[in-house]
Amino acid sequence: MKSVKGISLMLATMAVAFLPGCGARHSVKEVYYLVSTNLALPYWQSAAAGFQRAATEYNVTARVVGPDNYDPQAELAALQQAVGAKPAGILISVSNVSVLQPEIDTAVNGGIPVITMDSDAPGSRRLYFIGTNNLEAGRLGGGRVIEKLGGHGNVVFFTLAGQPNTEERLKGFQDVFSTRPGMKIVEVVDVKSDPNIAFDRTRQFAVLTGPKKIDAFVCLESSTGKVVADALKRAGATDRLLIAWDVSQDTLDGIKAGTIDSTIVQKPFTMAYLGLKGLDEVFHDPPPKLNQDSSASAFARYPAFVDTGTSLVDKSNVDTYLASAATNGK
Repeated sequence: MKSVKGISLMLATMAVAFLPGCGARHSVKEVYYLVSTNLALPYWQSAAAGFQRAATEYNVTARVVGPDNYDPQAELAALQQAVGAKPAGILISVSNVSVLQPEIDTAVNGGIPVITMDSDAPGSRRLYFIGTNNLEAGRLGGGRVIEKLGGHGNVVFFTLAGQPNTEERLKGFQDVFSTRPGMKIVEVVDVKSDPNIAFDRTRQFAVLTGPKKIDAFVCLESSTGKVVADALKRAGATDRLLIAWDVSQDTLDGIKAGTIDSTIVQKPFTMAYLGLKGLDEVFHDPPPKLNQDSSASAFARYPAFVDTGTSLVDKSNVDTYLASAATNGK
């Protein structure tokens, strides 16, 4: 007959073996993909770090794939290759819904869990979305512009046309501006992942005077803040308001120096970190039907949206973000 001590030790060993995140549950043979565009940007390097951090904690394999620039077709090719590898799960930022949704649905129909992050495809069969409430982020930025301009002024936006998250951000600004008749959107410039477009258009806008003067420039994605600041400086138009997006080192330095007023901050590291953990949960404890739409169910196992938060950084709190960037960049 086994002793009470021996039985207790056996039960404790069994309990540890079934704890989430332990070695017995996971294996490096489990492969999770993060698929996106613009992977060369600091924003996506931060996301990749979060994805890898979760993979290291769970002892699984993380792979980050996609083009370095904004190229939905190249992202589609990367997604197709990931689906063909039959991974444990896929986390994807959707650069273009019409291009990527069919393959997302193919993956889920084939038994591969898919979660979207940063930019969503709500009509697809993805399980849920992790990211920023982009509509509210736009409203936050819109409030800043109205505050700084006193409710009157001409505004130019720089964006990636057709990308769901930037479209939502623009709508947020438009919602806020609609309450102030003195606010006018002069142009929404599609930079097509080429910062030179933003630089050249800013130089052209900067020379306008009188009623045509551009009072504020707003960047709805992370690659254009510094180049717009540089263009304004070269044109001698340093009195214009510039709102950037995300927290690259250049953007934080610009706020500290006063060439950028503020930036709207997201949490790509957190999005990707939670994304891999969410995929792992689904892989190890799958629902009865992976491709079943649970958005209208009061008893759904998954949320529709995980909001990782948004904030505004200006001179009052930029030192905190600079310190965080220095610590986490080591």
